[in-house]
Amino acid sequence: MITVEDVKNNPEIKALVVGAQKQLNALGYTEHSVRHVSLVSNRAGSVLETLGYPEERIELAKIAGYMHDIGNCVNRTDHAHNGAILAYQILKDMGMDIEKRTEIMMAIGNHDEQTGTAVSDISAALILADKSDVHRNRVVNPNISTFDKHDKVNYAVTNADFKLNKEERKVTLDLTIDTKISPVLDYFEIFMDRTMMSKYAAKYLGIWFELIINDTKLL
Repeated sequence: MITVEDVKNNPEIKALVVGAQKQLNALGYTEHSVRHVSLVSNRAGSVLETLGYPEERIELAKIAGYMHDIGNCVNRTDHAHNGAILAYQILKDMGMDIEKRTEIMMAIGNHDEQTGTAVSDISAALILADKSDVHRNRVVNPNISTFDKHDKVNYAVTNADFKLNKEERKVTLDLTIDTKISPVLDYFEIFMDRTMMSKYAAKYLGIWFELIINDTKLL
């Protein structure tokens, strides 16, 4: 079985992750480097593990999480679709079974809020993991005076806790936002689509999605 460690050590995947970040740096986008994909990989696996899914599904979610943004090495536009096709071919070359690499392709191809939605347990876990990574550490622009709204909102988030309660059947994204940097309303203006995507992803898994900002439950 191909594992997430095999994926992390694959030189082709390493090059695509580095290249994706290089392109996003040039475009001024938030961080999508090894830190982000590692966090998403671990978090996606943790979601399915906590909910009692089989080990094979957990490992596939981890792999999808680690590879989900490699399409940014092609172009930011359609990065989910490009990344899905790249992932399918690379995993085929690595010897992964067709059913498993198809599942990963499907999850990666549906992780972007503009064109995707939860279509499987793996894709739902990937969406919840990816959309919960909001934090000032993701801002690569060193000049605060030139921040756009995405930079301001991410930089304003000083703490982000992602918690899944199996007994209560809910997943919670608990954010602390410095309103001196960005008002809470701007978070919803920028991230409403991602928030709703997370809600539907949680529903697919049979749990509730809860959003808390500055100790106030908003969803």
